[in-house]
Amino acid sequence: MKSDRFGRLWCLALVTALPLNCSVGNAAAQDGANGTSFMDDFDKLDSKTWFVSDGWDNGAHQNCTWSKKQVKIVNGILELGFEERKEGKRNFACGEIQTRKRFGYGTYEARIKAADGSGLNSAFFTYIGPTDKKPHDEIDFEVLGKNTAKVQINQYVSAKGGNEFLADVPGGANQGFNDYAFVWEKDRLRYYINGELVHEVTDPANIPVNAQKIFFSLWGTDTLSDWMGTFSYKEPTRLQVDRVAFTAPGDKCQFAESVACRLD
Repeated sequence: MKSDRFGRLWCLALVTALPLNCSVGNAAAQDGANGTSFMDDFDKLDSKTWFVSDGWDNGAHQNCTWSKKQVKIVNGILELGFEERKEGKRNFACGEIQTRKRFGYGTYEARIKAADGSGLNSAFFTYIGPTDKKPHDEIDFEVLGKNTAKVQINQYVSAKGGNEFLADVPGGANQGFNDYAFVWEKDRLRYYINGELVHEVTDPANIPVNAQKIFFSLWGTDTLSDWMGTFSYKEPTRLQVDRVAFTAPGDKCQFAESVACRLD
């Protein structure tokens, strides 16, 4: 995600003020990690797990304001909306959630249907940064509205990006639900789409080391058209998430189809 360079050091100061339940588990072996293995199929939005972004934007590049009204659970599906509505300084409102805890090495998985619309970004990613008194580390899946036949994979290490890779999404990321996963290890980072390995990183210089929070977000831009496409709003749209799971190393996989069930 094109984060700090476009002012992503936004509201995390608000989040870091929130109390964290510092439970200890397998993930705690990595500095800063206090999250353990879990799966959420979004029968409800658990406020102990998720913090809903509300009332701010990430900077001048973002043309919408985060709004809790854009975060809903509908028939067991998390929906993050984007619609034209005056919210804060922006004429559009959009949705984002993030975990309250931080997670380390392990398998991260989400089943997602991306939103429609050029100039939009449907994202499943992990992030930590300076407002958490950590370097900017990040691991991304981002479906850019200009081409929903592909998903952009990327990672940041101490605020250094430039690791973009485009992977095909069979049938289109906005046409149905697809499974996105990454397996984060100290010396290897593997990305999967619908259970198939699509990209592997083995250079330690390009692998984040700091425990991170899990995010889902849908947002738009008027300015980053080369990256996300020319913004063209037609009607309200939504990013849908059927489930998310994290499996710490050595733990039992969280659901039958999980990538973690068949790792080497």
